[in-house]
Amino acid sequence: MSKHVLQMPGVIARAAITATLVAIATNTVQAQTADDLDQSAFPIITAQPTDQAVFAGSNAVLTVQAVNADTFQWQSNGVAIAGQTNSTLVVQNVGMNVGSFSCNVSLSGGDAVPTRAASLNVMQPLDGVGVYPGDPIVVSGLPKASNGVQGTCPGSYAGYVNYTKTIAQGWGWAPTNGATAFTASDGSGRTDTKILYMGKFGDSGCDQTTVTLPNPPPSPSYRFTVFFPKNVPTTNYPIILTGFNP
Repeated sequence: MSKHVLQMPGVIARAAITATLVAIATNTVQAQTADDLDQSAFPIITAQPTDQAVFAGSNAVLTVQAVNADTFQWQSNGVAIAGQTNSTLVVQNVGMNVGSFSCNVSLSGGDAVPTRAASLNVMQPLDGVGVYPGDPIVVSGLPKASNGVQGTCPGSYAGYVNYTKTIAQGWGWAPTNGATAFTASDGSGRTDTKILYMGKFGDSGCDQTTVTLPNPPPSPSYRFTVFFPKNVPTTNYPIILTGFNP
């Protein structure tokens, strides 16, 4: 007579529960192993390079601070700069071909951690003869291709370029006492760009090709942005500031 072994439903249920608990336990161990990785082996950036505006022909100094890092590689517009492997980068005799600077930070040849890309704006007098308060100055910066929409002005855009200063440099361009007009104009001759100004106290305005601030201006300093509806330039782009201290 053949024998039949009967499996009770409770036995089957207990076996399924046991298998599930084993799987959960295994996944938990794996998760804990991933969470317990020694994060001290990775570089941590504690101070990023900051945006700057300097006069043409002068030097610009950019720095990065990091812990757990012993290797630095600076980049200009995304391309490694030969020999620039310290935490400080000195850009000497700044010309009109500068743009953004970043640094890849790593530990003993490990994976690199990139910094933010700091923009470097270049200033020079419009007439090429000395810089005096209130005289028109040309500020050049590198455009960035980035599609977006922002209200009715600038509206839809394909790229932009910011003209900024660090807080240590006064945050932005200060209006000149006694000036009769405060304007920012497209310095390339294009007539389709939009210009936006932003004051340190939050006042702002936007117009096409040239923007005029109230007189007297409400804020102690201002930053500017040129927006491109299409055909974003790939080289430095100028804006002309009138009535501002450089």
